[in-house]
Amino acid sequence: MTELEKATISDLNFSKLGGLVNVVVQDIETGEVLMFAHADREAIERTLREGLAYFYSRSRAKLWLKGETSGNYMKVVEILVDCDGDAVIYRVVPLGPVCHLGSRTCFTRVLSSETV
Repeated sequence: MTELEKATISDLNFSKLGGLVNVVVQDIETGEVLMFAHADREAIERTLREGLAYFYSRSRAKLWLKGETSGNYMKVVEILVDCDGDAVIYRVVPLGPVCHLGSRTCFTRVLSSETV
């Protein structure tokens, strides 16, 4: 495995997605992908400062702390930055189901070729 380089928030490219970066959320213990979301600069800064997963809700047009209403917070252990700086991975310890439907992960369906 390649040794990870250090990155700072200034390495992130928020301009590609109109002020946002893509966020993949991964269980740090199992490697399972739990959800996908977006973050603006404030969400990343709060996540780094507080150790909880913050995102930017495009539908509500505001900062969103995962677990704020459900109690299902996610402790962020580390954030990985991709080579272009427009996507990150929050590696987390989930404190309950991640999906708003109550599932451990938001990815619970397999796309069938029958729909093509």
